[in-house]
Amino acid sequence: MSDEAPRTDLPPAALRALAEAEERRRKAGDVTLPPELGGRDGPEPVRYGDWEKKGLAIDF
Repeated sequence: MSDEAPRTDLPPAALRALAEAEERRRKAGDVTLPPELGGRDGPEPVRYGDWEKKGLAIDF
């Protein structure tokens, strides 16, 4: 995000919020999660919108 040109068409409060969000992203770094045990194979259903398995809807 820091490679983008600074926005000048936004109000000062919005520019401040964007700067604060960028700072939080930089401080957060990468999140490493442990592997899921017993989970589904294939793409993550939440990310790819695959809310069914073999034609049956899955409810979490």
